[in-house]
Amino acid sequence: MPAGVCRGAARRAAGAVSALLLLACLPLAPLRAAPAATAPAPQPTAQPAEPVSDSAALERVERVLAELESVRADFVQETLDAQAKASQRAVGTLALKRPGRFRWDYSEPRQVIVCDGTRLWLYDADLQQVTVRKVRDTLSQTPAMLLAGTARVRDGFTARAAARAAGLDWVVLTPRLRDTDFRELRVGFAGTTLRRLEFEDKLNQVTRIEFTKLERNAHLADTLFVFVPPPGVDVIGPAAR
Repeated sequence: MPAGVCRGAARRAAGAVSALLLLACLPLAPLRAAPAATAPAPQPTAQPAEPVSDSAALERVERVLAELESVRADFVQETLDAQAKASQRAVGTLALKRPGRFRWDYSEPRQVIVCDGTRLWLYDADLQQVTVRKVRDTLSQTPAMLLAGTARVRDGFTARAAARAAGLDWVVLTPRLRDTDFRELRVGFAGTTLRRLEFEDKLNQVTRIEFTKLERNAHLADTLFVFVPPPGVDVIGPAAR
């Protein structure tokens, strides 16, 4: 493979890891993203609601996640730049099994992100490349730990209640550590069901992930979270062996 192509692939793989650090679960601008077809819809006007205390908001997030053993869902992911213009869009499916295991399959572009609780695999089918990272080096104190259930929410984040908007109840989570790559994570609930995640990075870019066809506590085989690189692909990273 020519040196220029290798460098480009490495940059795209590094970008995916950085995006996964921001999320994860939910992890998660892809290595390469298709251009957004349309501009984002205007933010819905907040609807009046009974005040909710910050402590109650935190308890709600922890209660919903405590009752969650697994998730299967479709998703649409969109990234907005600092001017709120849609710059990237991707679609795919999510499978998550607590604690610590998840799988994001992007259908466009064709990429897979798999975590078996020990290692994180990022596979780009078009580049024929897999990047492997150790979980402890990648997901500590990130939103990914929130979904994967590897730590208590209050240990990594502070919480505040936000106004109801877009038909959802919102909780804003702010990381306790200052040296993270994101400012805050907004979690949108419909009742006790997680419907949307929005997180803002330090460059004021916002990534939105909307979940549909969500199945709570679905039966998911453990083999879903085992990744075997296809023959002939390049496998890079300190955890590759």
